[in-house]
Amino acid sequence: MGVIDLKDLEVRLANRVVLNGLTGELRGKAIGLLGPNGAGKSTLINTLLGFHRPTKGTASVFGLDSHLNRAEIRGKVGYMAELAGLPPEVALERAHEALFYVGLGEVRYRKVNSYSLGMKQLVKLAQALAHGPRLLILDEPTNGLDPVARLRMLQLIKDIRKEGSIQLLISSHLLRDIDDTCDEVLILKGGHLAALCNIEEERRSNRSFMELETVGATERFSVSVRGLGCECAVFPGGRIKLILPENVEVRDLYVIASEQGVQIRRMNQRRDSLEDIFLRAMDNDKERIANGRL
Repeated sequence: MGVIDLKDLEVRLANRVVLNGLTGELRGKAIGLLGPNGAGKSTLINTLLGFHRPTKGTASVFGLDSHLNRAEIRGKVGYMAELAGLPPEVALERAHEALFYVGLGEVRYRKVNSYSLGMKQLVKLAQALAHGPRLLILDEPTNGLDPVARLRMLQLIKDIRKEGSIQLLISSHLLRDIDDTCDEVLILKGGHLAALCNIEEERRSNRSFMELETVGATERFSVSVRGLGCECAVFPGGRIKLILPENVEVRDLYVIASEQGVQIRRMNQRRDSLEDIFLRAMDNDKERIANGRL
């Protein structure tokens, strides 16, 4: 059982299909929810919280049906909202604890309308944490924050993830925020599931891209590199772009270069970023639409 389970989920609003055929199991400690505007992110969150009823299929949180068990789910989920029906004394104590946790303990008696935008975002986070939820849903948590406030918010999210007792669902239009904080990502486009993957596993499974700047490289060098199983493209000025298979190490390139008197002056290597994963998901989505598979 995952944190969130979707089975052929369809949601219609005003006779329009907003979510269509979502199926997947989300298990990550921190799950990123990505997609262009209008992709269905907010609708999915509201469905998980029981505000929208599925017109087909099911959505569940910790094994609880999002429609049939919506009251119980809301008691387990923090969503920058009310204090989940706690008694006033307990709610006050939890509120103080949460405000200290997010760094607002010293200003807890000030009126919220006197806070900066960054402080207001932290208050929302404190509200969501106050009743000790099992799942914390954060919708655009860094929206509008200056660089210092953004880093503070992201660090708090990382601390929550590291502590481990609360799982996170983070919706954002900023790939960088998801990349910094999440280990799993669900990507929506047009109400469809464009991708669902473990970010680190996806990176490890993808090939390593490399660009070399060389002196003395000839066609013989590129032929030798291709002989290792690398895809290789040669450009003017000694620039070479490679894709290394998993069984080839960087030192193998240096061995060939040494044998052939080639100097490798610069080497840039990278794995796929979340941006690569996202763009590939968007392209794959276009292909499925073209093939009538959505």
